[in-house]
Amino acid sequence: MQRSNTYLFPFLILFLVLLFCFVLNLSLGSVAIPFNDTMKSIFGGAVANESWHYIIWNYRIPKAFTAILVGSGLSLSGLLMQTLFRNPLAGPFVLGISSGASLGAAFLIMGSTLFSHWFIFEVINDVSLAIASSIGSFLVLLAVITVATRVKDTMALLIIGLMFGSITAALVSVLSYFTDAEKLQQYIFWAFGSVGNLSGVQLAVLTAFILAGIILSIISVKSLNALLLGENYARSLGVRLKKTRFIIIIATGLLAGAVTAFAGPIAFIGLAVPHLTRQIFNTTDHRILVPAVLVYGAILLLLCDLIAQLPSSSYVLPLNAITSVVGAPVVIWLLVRKKKMIF
Repeated sequence: MQRSNTYLFPFLILFLVLLFCFVLNLSLGSVAIPFNDTMKSIFGGAVANESWHYIIWNYRIPKAFTAILVGSGLSLSGLLMQTLFRNPLAGPFVLGISSGASLGAAFLIMGSTLFSHWFIFEVINDVSLAIASSIGSFLVLLAVITVATRVKDTMALLIIGLMFGSITAALVSVLSYFTDAEKLQQYIFWAFGSVGNLSGVQLAVLTAFILAGIILSIISVKSLNALLLGENYARSLGVRLKKTRFIIIIATGLLAGAVTAFAGPIAFIGLAVPHLTRQIFNTTDHRILVPAVLVYGAILLLLCDLIAQLPSSSYVLPLNAITSVVGAPVVIWLLVRKKKMIF
């Protein structure tokens, strides 16, 4: 009971901050909406300007929920990868899943130059981009799972995942070389990352994938705690390493693959949030860390999205640029303090 009470206050603070950031995200943007009117619109009251109600419910609320899902999914997948590889600099994309999604998007957007006789390359919209990215991430995930069944060494799996990422990045470079400027610019804009413009169906699909990844992570909590002390220790506790690796890879694939497919390759959130969360809760227990990184990741991405949309301005900065500005100092800080890391 005393242990539960120790973490109750930090969780309460995080939830309150999350609610505040959610409402703040709805209030600020290219059109500034008073906080009181935002609250009235959320709870069904009358607002001073009817267009504000439309903006909040048809654009900002779906975008805010997308930011929560994306931030939570990336943060949890980062935690899973750091624990599996016992490497503080591992992120959700070390297995090449994000690169696979980028390759799928690149084939759809820039493939028309090399494969102009394929009709599918002429049909480019948000839905087709999400499908192409999902197929790319799924194929890489399938390759990683196939390798994982034959490789016993976890560090070898990490290197193989990085090699898959290098191969897909090389293919994207080849497509970029042969495509025209317009297609290349379209791909670059996709790579900037965005949590806006998702339809209700897309948001529902993203939610389903994130929930599936969270459920698999919760199932693996005991195994994750055992892995922190090494594979030999985990094996001595009865942890089936091959099965555990398989579940963690599937969970990471669902989380990182879905996020990249619907929001683009958003950097540093998955790398930075687990470490920031450990600083608050001062624990390595995944029973605490799993829910904590979900909330912390959602807060951080809501704030990054808020900065990216430059309140009271029509300009929108690339979300990837903002997350990198936040995440890069964390990586530097980790390298400076690496003797104090828990891994």
